[in-house]
Amino acid sequence: MTSRRHFLSGAFGGAALTATAMATAASAARVRRTSLLGLPEPVEQSHADTQAPLTPPTGRPYRPVLTLNGWTLPWRMKDGVKEFHLVAEPVLREIAPGMTARLWGYNGQSPGPTIEVVEGDRVRIFVSNKLPEVTTVHWHGQRLPNGMDGVSGLTQPPIQPGETWVYEFTARRPGTFMYHPHADEMVQMAMGLMGCWVTHPKAHHPLISEVDRDICFLLNAYDIEPGASSPKVNTMLDFNLWTWNSRAFPGIDSLNVRQGDRVRIRIGNLTMTNHPIHIHGHEFEVTGTDGGPVPKTARWPEVTTDIGVGQMRQIEFLADEAGDWAFHCHKSHHTMNAMGHNVPSLIGVKQDDLAREINRLVPGYMAMGETGMHEMAEMDMALPDNTLPMMTGTGPFGAIGMGGMFSTVKVRKDQPAAHHPDGHKDPGWFRHPPGSVARLWQGEGASAPTAPSPSHPTDASPSPVELTVRKPAGHSGHGH
Repeated sequence: MTSRRHFLSGAFGGAALTATAMATAASAARVRRTSLLGLPEPVEQSHADTQAPLTPPTGRPYRPVLTLNGWTLPWRMKDGVKEFHLVAEPVLREIAPGMTARLWGYNGQSPGPTIEVVEGDRVRIFVSNKLPEVTTVHWHGQRLPNGMDGVSGLTQPPIQPGETWVYEFTARRPGTFMYHPHADEMVQMAMGLMGCWVTHPKAHHPLISEVDRDICFLLNAYDIEPGASSPKVNTMLDFNLWTWNSRAFPGIDSLNVRQGDRVRIRIGNLTMTNHPIHIHGHEFEVTGTDGGPVPKTARWPEVTTDIGVGQMRQIEFLADEAGDWAFHCHKSHHTMNAMGHNVPSLIGVKQDDLAREINRLVPGYMAMGETGMHEMAEMDMALPDNTLPMMTGTGPFGAIGMGGMFSTVKVRKDQPAAHHPDGHKDPGWFRHPPGSVARLWQGEGASAPTAPSPSHPTDASPSPVELTVRKPAGHSGHGH
């Protein structure tokens, strides 16, 4: 993290705002020195590792959340009010190793830091604008005075570049919320300007359970051309990077829990489409939305929940099955990176002769797709700089063949408790008990069939399959 000195040097120096803002430095105004007098220190975070939960140093106690590939914004107490300082600015965000995007965010990151408060807290949020255009902040889902709602032109004038504005209200109800601009929001949210907000209950709540792990993140999406680094902000549907907290697999950290933990995961959707979020090996209940806790009579067990645009969903489950369990969006295109939308299907099409001819003109060309696309997860193909492979990530048995909105929930009996310094540390790959891994069938009577070795995955070639196509003739008696 960096502090006021770093912030001021970026805000008032003669060079660019920061190294992340070179492309917009010419038009981005500097934050006025007088507008920062007496404000809380603007803390920033630049790298994308998941930070440990922030134990509340002041105010009422609560169990803090863990922000996946993110962090919680510190505050100061002043006359009984929790004061925060958000800085809207251009940022560099590593989407995954090998690709960095030029986005807009808060306090050095996109999404911005999570804000955590307690029901009944009086909060004061200072917002400094280091963007090249006006902005506001809308506190999505909050009950507050109309003039604090953050809609440009409707409830307030916009925050001009270089200005610092202040929002002040009481956190009136517990729940899972988010914050984002309501000024040129098509551009600003497409550039990554957003963050999570969690309001903890002030006392025991009949609809809010005590949990051992509490994790939050946002769903977002970008359209960034291969080799480029800035999103195309006018894209409506054809995004090519589907991300959790602006990270794509294998850049998304695993969710590491102790066997027997009760786990809460809070997920917000600020993409342009819905996402059916699915967990393996467990079932959960949706216990809350951005409208509040769900009555117990309205809950049911699920393994997938659909999260619509602009919605928050809070799921809870008992992590009682040890292992490395996949956790992902169930839209198959959303577990891919930098996927082209006009690539024809070449399954079953022989390309040997074509590949030889093309190699005369383009040495190193590889014909792909004849048997499917999994080979893209295993081949090290040449790509433009700052571009992610479509499918990437390696597990204990070889290529995982996933990208985008994919991670794992790692459940371990010996994982330290959440409050331990190593409570959220990645435990590595799961050690499967003997006889508990699917194995190659070698026929009845074969001597001691063994499971594939994690370090040497089974390399079984598929049997040739003849494709037979039967064309319909008439209506087969099904007249209309």
